[in-house]
Amino acid sequence: MSSKESMRSIKIIILSLFFGSLLSACAEDMDDVVNNATTLEINNFIWRGMNNFYLYKSEIPQLADDHFINNEDLNTFLDDFATPEALFDALVAPQDRFSFLVDDYIELENALEGIALTNGMEFGLVRYSESSPLVLGYVRYVLPNTSAAAQGVKRGDLFHTINGEQLTDDNFRSLINLPQYTIGIATLEESEVRPTGESVTLTKEQYTENPVFVAKTFSTNLGKVGYLMYNSFTGSFDEELNAAFGAFKSENISELILDLRYNGGGSVETATDLASMITGQYSGEIFSTELWNEDYQAYYEENEPEDLINRFNDKIRTGSSINSLNLTRVYIITTLRTASASELVINGLSPYIEVIQVGERTTGKFQASVTLYDSHDFRRTGANPGHTYAIQPLIYKSANAAGTTDYLNGLLPDIEISEDLTNLGIIGEPNEPLLQAALDNIEGISAQKSSVLRPMYLIGESGMENLLYKRMYDQSVSIP
Repeated sequence: MSSKESMRSIKIIILSLFFGSLLSACAEDMDDVVNNATTLEINNFIWRGMNNFYLYKSEIPQLADDHFINNEDLNTFLDDFATPEALFDALVAPQDRFSFLVDDYIELENALEGIALTNGMEFGLVRYSESSPLVLGYVRYVLPNTSAAAQGVKRGDLFHTINGEQLTDDNFRSLINLPQYTIGIATLEESEVRPTGESVTLTKEQYTENPVFVAKTFSTNLGKVGYLMYNSFTGSFDEELNAAFGAFKSENISELILDLRYNGGGSVETATDLASMITGQYSGEIFSTELWNEDYQAYYEENEPEDLINRFNDKIRTGSSINSLNLTRVYIITTLRTASASELVINGLSPYIEVIQVGERTTGKFQASVTLYDSHDFRRTGANPGHTYAIQPLIYKSANAAGTTDYLNGLLPDIEISEDLTNLGIIGEPNEPLLQAALDNIEGISAQKSSVLRPMYLIGESGMENLLYKRMYDQSVSIP
């Protein structure tokens, strides 16, 4: 079974470092009779996709081109799996935390456009103490025009119950996934969690999030400093991102603080464009390179080597000219939530300009994934109408121009400081601790040793149930 049987030039990808034409609706004639696909049909699609594109193909014996004698032998193997989910799990390498399968690709396509169900309360979940099973929620920020915004929820609010149940290690996942719930408000008094008796009911609705959350300029003794909190690399908001940089350019900023503390990733193309907005003097130079499985790497190197390179550029995907700042230094705020395309920006810029990382180490996610559909060439067009399964396997890992990749343990900060439940501050205000640490460094003020009064034992957060959680995708990969 050859992994090259589907080789043809197509542009299909969504990479997890978060396909324009691929997201177009696939209308079906309502008069056509559609037969539901069998499990064997779906399993065959999953195997074909993984056999062709999976980054860790060489580590899974059943994906080897010569593992099965013929189609009958392959089908016997596939028939042993009662569900597509069981087969997919069996074909994923142990070190792979990010490949996934969906049974409804419409939901995935919505997620890729930044559309999701949310009540607008973005939060973290921490244990009361390192050994406690009890869980406390804290609000990180609130999305505008949502249920949480209407109810007056704000950054720093704490909650300990949902629908009257104390949050614990065992129940928080099911409780936060409810479409509507009531949170019980709490406070911290002398490091003890104290219920206030207040409660807030929140309802999830379909919402399209603008990832450009805060963009503002500070005046300092050394000039103007731009500050941008950017929460997702969503391609449909590239114009808004570029406009923010246009404003920075008109303000003639000399320094930039890019806040990616809650940014779990997204589009590779958007990440490349963001790096080009920060710089501008390196247009055409290598921003990142792609390392595929052995089959595709060999093909690309021999036939289309340029397709393995993502270069700094001067236009966003809409064709608009990039508003570049030509900076030689950037401050980037990070936490453990910072992943994928966010890490790509840090790693990709590092060989060219000074990147000062403020906060905590990042997740350690350097691979990209692609959405594959059940069609002869894995595109959305022509997908099997008998089911809506799709797979999003890791297909390559990224490296910067210096060859740096495999940062499994994350990227470490230059200025280490953690968020503190007792002093979260207000996002975008100069005295918010992580932002202040960056501003102080710009002005030459010696960093104070970080003293966290209430350590966070983070075990979960809003969005962790979302399909694209900490994933990176690429809408412009050329698959032969």
